Amino acid sequence: MAAGSPKARAAELRALINHHNERYHVLDSPEISDAEFDALVRELRGIEADHPELVTPDTPTLGVGAGPSSLFAEVRHETPMMSLDNAQTEAELWSWAKRLERLVPDLDLTKLEFSCEPKVDGVAISLTYERGRFVQAATRGNGFVGEDVTANVATVKSVPKDVSARGLPDRRKQLPDRFAVRGEIYMPRAEFDALNERQIAAGGKVFANPRNSAAGSLRQKDPEITASRALAFWAYQVVGFEGELVENASRPGQWSPTRQSEALAWLKAAGFPVSPDAHTIAGIEAVAQRCRELEEHRHDLPYEIDGVVVKVDELSLHERLGRTSRAPRWAIAFKFAPEELSTRLIDIEVSIGRTGRATPFARLSPVFVGGSTVQLATLHNEDQVAAKDVRPGDMVLVHKAGDVIPEVVGPVQGHPEAPKRRRPRWRFPIVCPSCAGPLVRLPGESDTYCT
Repeated sequence: MAAGSPKARAAELRALINHHNERYHVLDSPEISDAEFDALVRELRGIEADHPELVTPDTPTLGVGAGPSSLFAEVRHETPMMSLDNAQTEAELWSWAKRLERLVPDLDLTKLEFSCEPKVDGVAISLTYERGRFVQAATRGNGFVGEDVTANVATVKSVPKDVSARGLPDRRKQLPDRFAVRGEIYMPRAEFDALNERQIAAGGKVFANPRNSAAGSLRQKDPEITASRALAFWAYQVVGFEGELVENASRPGQWSPTRQSEALAWLKAAGFPVSPDAHTIAGIEAVAQRCRELEEHRHDLPYEIDGVVVKVDELSLHERLGRTSRAPRWAIAFKFAPEELSTRLIDIEVSIGRTGRATPFARLSPVFVGGSTVQLATLHNEDQVAAKDVRPGDMVLVHKAGDVIPEVVGPVQGHPEAPKRRRPRWRFPIVCPSCAGPLVRLPGESDTYCT
C-alpha cells in the first residue's frame, strides 16, 4: 500500500501509541493529554475494525499499559490486571449495555444492578496479603508483569499492613491464607497543590496533575521521598488464593461475595479504604444519571476523577459475559469530557491589576476544553513561568475545570506539532505595559508590581 494508506496509518499509530504508553506508564512524563491519546487509540481501532487483515499480534489495542520499568524488580501477577474499555458518551454507554443484553439475552437492563465507582486518576496497584499481613505491592505494568514497589507502598498510611478479621461478620471472619487487593494509589487534591507549591519554591519540577505526581512519587528509589508525598489508597477488588477470584474460591466453609457491592463491603469491614462515592444503581438509565451527577460534582471531591467505572454487580454474570484479550466485558469506564488539551502558546503577555499587580498570561490558539473555547490562560506569576518553562511557540497543556480560570500546565515537548527548536526562555518585563513605569518585585514576595 502507498503512503497515507490504512496500512501506513495503522503502522504510524501503533508507533505513536507505544511511545506514549511508555511515556505515561513507565516514565510518568506524558507528552499529550489523555483525550489526545484516547483519540489515537480510537483511530487505530477503527482502522483495524475496517481492515482486520492489518491487525498485528503486538498491536497496542490488544494490550494493557506498558512493560515494567528496569528500575524495579518484576512481579508476575497471578491474575492479570486488565484494562477497561471506554465510553465517552451516553450513547456509547447504552451500546455497551446492549452488548451485554446480546451476550446474555435474559438480562433486563431496566432492573439489572450495576456498581458505579468513581474512576480515580491514580496508579493501579495490587497488594498481596499472606495470613492477613501485607507482603508485596506491584504496579499493573503490562497487565501480566508489574513492578515491585513494596517498600514505597509500605509508607502509604491508608494501606493496611495487618488485616484483622475481627470486624467481619459471621463466616466472613475466615480470611484466605493468601489474597490480593486491587486498587488505586492516588494523591489528594490538597496534597497535590501543596507539593507543587513546594516544588516551585525549591526550583524543582512542577507536576502536571495528581496522577503524574502519584506515579512519580510511587516510583522513587528512596521510600522516604514516597513517604513525604502523602499518598492515599482506595480498594476496589479482591482476588483470592492461587489467583482465583474470591467468589470462585473452593476452600470449604469460606464465605464468598456474590456481588461487587458485597466485595466492597467486605473490603471496608476488613479495614481497607473504599470510596464512599461508590454506589449500586439499578437500571442503565439510572447509571447514566449517576455518571452525569459525578461529572457535575467531580470538583467537589477531595481527589481527582476522570470518569466512572460501571460494573455489572452480580459476580456470577462476570463469567457468563467473559472478557476480550485486554478488558472484561462486564465493566466499562465512562470517561468525562476532557479538561486538559494541547494547543499552541502564541505569546506571553502581562496584565496590570487594580492594585498594580503584574500577572503573566498566555495567549493561545483557541482550544475547546472544560466546556468552553479557551484563548487566554493564567500563568500566575514570574516563578511559575520559570518553573514550568513555557515559551512562545510551544505546544502547551491547558487545564480548565468547569468555571475555574484556565491555566497553562506546562510545555508538551514531545507533541508532533512542537517546534524542533524552542525560542529563548521568556523573561518577565521590567517596564509596565500600561504606563511604561518600572515593574518591581519586592524582596521575599512572588508577585511583581507596577510602582
